[in-house]
Amino acid sequence: MPPRSRRRGLLVYLGVAYAGMWAAMAPLLAGGFQRGDARQDPGALEQACIAAAMFAPALAAILVVRWVERGGRVRDALALRWPRPWGRAVRACLMALAVPAGLTAAALALSTLAGRYPFDGLHGDELGTWAGAAALDLLLSLPLFFGEELGWQGYLFPRLAGDGGRAALVRAYVVTGAAFALWHLPTLLMGGQYPGRPWYVSVPAMLVSCVLVLPVFTWLRLRSGSVVPAVIGHAFMSTASVGMIKEFADPRAALDPLHMGIAGWPGWIVLGAFVAFLALTGRLRPAVGGPPVEARRLTASG
Repeated sequence: MPPRSRRRGLLVYLGVAYAGMWAAMAPLLAGGFQRGDARQDPGALEQACIAAAMFAPALAAILVVRWVERGGRVRDALALRWPRPWGRAVRACLMALAVPAGLTAAALALSTLAGRYPFDGLHGDELGTWAGAAALDLLLSLPLFFGEELGWQGYLFPRLAGDGGRAALVRAYVVTGAAFALWHLPTLLMGGQYPGRPWYVSVPAMLVSCVLVLPVFTWLRLRSGSVVPAVIGHAFMSTASVGMIKEFADPRAALDPLHMGIAGWPGWIVLGAFVAFLALTGRLRPAVGGPPVEARRLTASG
């Protein structure tokens, strides 16, 4: 694609994705909504606004592919396909659940050791009920996360990565992560991810979180050749991972996401270590002229 067309596509994508987020959040911003407690669940209006906002990146990506790039089928352009063969698809989806779960558990363990997470133990009689509800919630939320990841992983990252050179890849990871974080600005202003924190704390914290977590989602996408595992991983991080913080904490204790879980400094340490491992082992580099290295291994083994 000519550089001029690529730049135009990127600008249109970001403009539509950001405009869609602000438009969806306008009713809450106009009403002065503020989330002051990490245990506070969104009401009906908040849920409707969040759902509308989450479809904005996908809408932007489809618009650019169809009417700006005019470069083929949307499904192919955004990697909206199942990994093949089916055995690899199952393994990729299981990995998209297991890795976020392990990273969240490690972050909570680190926070507990530091005395910042009020761990209340594992209660077997309640754990099964919670796990079932969390699985259902994750399943029902998947369409919303397709709305996000078709934009960030399906469209933006591959266009920024270009030919896969080292400088282009670093830029793609950092710029996509930063764009992903700043897209959340309206919710950050309302205390969405960091309740009770002012914007000058929550915005930098979100930037760090997204720049570190984005390579995990990208790795899931690259190793499978599909955006689907990235969607599942993102859905887990935003639903079950947050639920783990509440489920395993003392119900009487206050929760501060800045000091626990993936969105806080314990998560930054855990994510940083995992991303460093992925980078050092070459798992964050797209393959040139063929499927990702990890995908080739999976194909050969199954």
